[in-house]
Amino acid sequence: MSTAHFRFSPSILRRLGEELNPHPDQGILELVKNAYDADARNCVVEISAADGSSAAVRVIDDGVGMDEATIRDGWLLLGESAKTIAQPTTRLGRLPVGNKGLGRLAALRMGNLAALVTRPEVAPKDQLKVQLDWEEFDRAKAVEEVPIQIVRSKRAPDAKPGTEIAVRGLRTRIGRMDVKRLARGLLLLADPFGDDPVGFHPRLRAPEFADLEKLVQRRYFDDAEFHLTAILGESGKASASVTDWKGNLLYKASQEELRPRATSKPYSCPAARFDLWVFILERERFMLRSTSVQEIREWLAEFGGVHLYIRGIRVTPYGNPGNDWLDLNLSRVRSPELRPSTNTAIGRIALSDPAERLRQKTDRSGLIEDETFDELRRFATDALDWMARRRKAERERLRVAERTRAPRQVARAKQTTSDVIAKLPPRYRKSASEAFEAYDRSRDQESAALRKEVQLYRTLATAGITAAVFAHESRHPVRLLSQNAKLVERRAKNVLKTKYAALLASPMGRILRQVTALQAFSNLALGMIDHEKRRTGRVDIHDSIKTVLAMFQLYVGERDAVVTPELAPGEPFLRGTRAAIESIVINLLTNSLRAFEEAGTQSRRVIIRTKVVASFLQLSFIDSGPGLQGLSAADIWLPGETTYANGTGLGLAIVRDTIEDLGGNVDAKKQGELGGAQIELQFPILGS
Repeated sequence: MSTAHFRFSPSILRRLGEELNPHPDQGILELVKNAYDADARNCVVEISAADGSSAAVRVIDDGVGMDEATIRDGWLLLGESAKTIAQPTTRLGRLPVGNKGLGRLAALRMGNLAALVTRPEVAPKDQLKVQLDWEEFDRAKAVEEVPIQIVRSKRAPDAKPGTEIAVRGLRTRIGRMDVKRLARGLLLLADPFGDDPVGFHPRLRAPEFADLEKLVQRRYFDDAEFHLTAILGESGKASASVTDWKGNLLYKASQEELRPRATSKPYSCPAARFDLWVFILERERFMLRSTSVQEIREWLAEFGGVHLYIRGIRVTPYGNPGNDWLDLNLSRVRSPELRPSTNTAIGRIALSDPAERLRQKTDRSGLIEDETFDELRRFATDALDWMARRRKAERERLRVAERTRAPRQVARAKQTTSDVIAKLPPRYRKSASEAFEAYDRSRDQESAALRKEVQLYRTLATAGITAAVFAHESRHPVRLLSQNAKLVERRAKNVLKTKYAALLASPMGRILRQVTALQAFSNLALGMIDHEKRRTGRVDIHDSIKTVLAMFQLYVGERDAVVTPELAPGEPFLRGTRAAIESIVINLLTNSLRAFEEAGTQSRRVIIRTKVVASFLQLSFIDSGPGLQGLSAADIWLPGETTYANGTGLGLAIVRDTIEDLGGNVDAKKQGELGGAQIELQFPILGS
């Protein structure tokens, strides 16, 4: 009998190295994590001659180094790591973060040669060196055929413990984007918030990318307007506080205030600390500071968001660009002035998790998002919601105080003016008094008009909220109606056979069509209030028009109307919100459809036409209805003016206000091209 062993082709090194971590920054970061596990306080990454044939990467740390056994049984043992066996803490109390022993291979395989020089703390006179020539492995039939020498020598008397890994003859150029990702990763890897005196401090040295090297050193936490701190204890109970930029306590909360809807039950996740620094990016606030708004914006653009740290090391991808795992931006849409976003805040959630309740995915693309992870996320979002509630309450308090104070200020100003007029010479006193009284009447009229307009918009908001609630709550019963109607239809066909067509086909068809219409109306109402549409950005006007027509397709068909879009060539766009453009189209379209119903119009046609003239878009709504009746072409734009019994009179006012906000103007014809009303809008665009 003979024995054999598994042997591995050198290609396995490529698959476990380059293919496992295709981006060079990720491999280098794995070497930096090894330095953290070795209790290093400082770690320097050097990138030299990034464009030349002698390009090299060096990672130097001041950790405890490695002895011969550690090199043989740990550093050279791929796929297994002593760190995963018992998870002992290091001398500095760190819990090791490596777990598969494969991460460093990606960095070591970046070049033709990789060299390890280490000075173990346990052997003060020794220095050990290992050199890996990857071409030797590529020529061999099996990995284990290539001997690896561990060379021992005497270290210099002043040489302190630590490790240096050098990779030379890089096979792939390290470009600017790679270095930028590396700079960002180094800053966020460990202790980026500068509050741990014995923490881990990785640095970057890259002469070809000096600006990115400086990026690793930048910190602007002292310029934050608010600092939220939420602490979750071992018992699952949490507390939170918010301080201002001077460190003064603004608010504090207990578990009951953080989690009121969950009857304050403990969070079922590891103990954690959540810190968030919130910036208000207004130039006036930075006039007397050493930093500028633009500096903060650029810094937050790179590092903003909430990052997750376990055992002092950052876990990706949480907080990466595009990874808004706490939905900061989504929440900000609902209340822009009170909520932080990834562009106005930077934060961290830090925890140790010694029991490893949070488990990393095999491909290191994040954590397994189970109930424990969800509870950790809930802890953070509850803290954010609490801060928003407190800030909203503070804003409301100030608003009420201002409403109380304003009339008193007006009364004092009025009395002061009257006193001044009373002291004027008699010949000027009468004319001054008359002028002031005229001004006072004008101001009262303006205030009354504003109060009326505010009330109208509140009425519209209430109607919108009611419609949205009805649409949301009706979805389930409407779905049941649809299912039961189809069930009745099937059973009736089975029982009545050929008689079904004559007895029930027509009424059942009407029922099913009406149920479908209810479903469409529900989706229409919810689609109109989609928060994503209120984000400011590039708005394709034609796409917005088509979206509304798709939403209204069934609504239009039910009223026997035909809507014809006649859109200009190209894709005209502006910077604004989809909600603004869609509100214009919806209000004008519903006005036409309602006019058809009120007048009993037979041939119901609507044309929506666009035309690009220079840097302006002309948008025309033309219908075949009765035209403008009961109001002049000028009065139709006034808030509250309507000829319908149950109308709000706000639709066209909203259209006018929206167009004016866009820098455009509106006009109306009583009888247009199709015999009915014709609304003409014109506003500037950025291109087409």
